[in-house]
Amino acid sequence: MNTTARQTSTLAVVSLIFGILGWTLVPFIGSIVAVICGHMARGEIRRSPATLEGDGLAVAGLVLGYLVIGLTVLAIIVAILFFGGLAAFLAYAGNA
Repeated sequence: MNTTARQTSTLAVVSLIFGILGWTLVPFIGSIVAVICGHMARGEIRRSPATLEGDGLAVAGLVLGYLVIGLTVLAIIVAILFFGGLAAFLAYAGNA
């Protein structure tokens, strides 16, 4: 049987690596790179499924990237609400 081996998409590997780096060394920038490369890798793999593989790697990079971005946005919202509430409390306490 003459079957050709499929090559793993480089963008999928980059997406996974930057997804992991987004949790460790380069929190926000790594996650953005992971999301962009993950979407590009999935498109590349869908266009040539006979020669490329690595969709799972791309999805893992996407999940890691989106989780960090979502948690960062959530942390910013919580910080704004906390400090806004604290400022309102101090303003109310100062007027009372």
